[in-house]
Amino acid sequence: MNKAQLVNIVQKELGKDISKAAAERALNAVLGAIERGLKSQTQVQLVGFGTFRVSKRAARLGRNPKTGEQIQIKASKTVRFSAGQGLKQSL
Repeated sequence: MNKAQLVNIVQKELGKDISKAAAERALNAVLGAIERGLKSQTQVQLVGFGTFRVSKRAARLGRNPKTGEQIQIKASKTVRFSAGQGLKQSL
């Protein structure tokens, strides 16, 4: 599923009174709130759905697949998602 399909589903769930543009703004607001929450709190928990959290990756050595040369990969941050009980049961 892509973002356009998700917007269509949100619009249908909210009813015919809501336009696709309004549904897209609502979806963007939720995604933006999750992003801001991760930046400030490092964790966003949606009970029954799951938890988004920031995880740190340590610096490490890797290999350039083209040349086989060893390279240094910088430390970085990534987002991890753990599914909640409600989401797990729905699958």
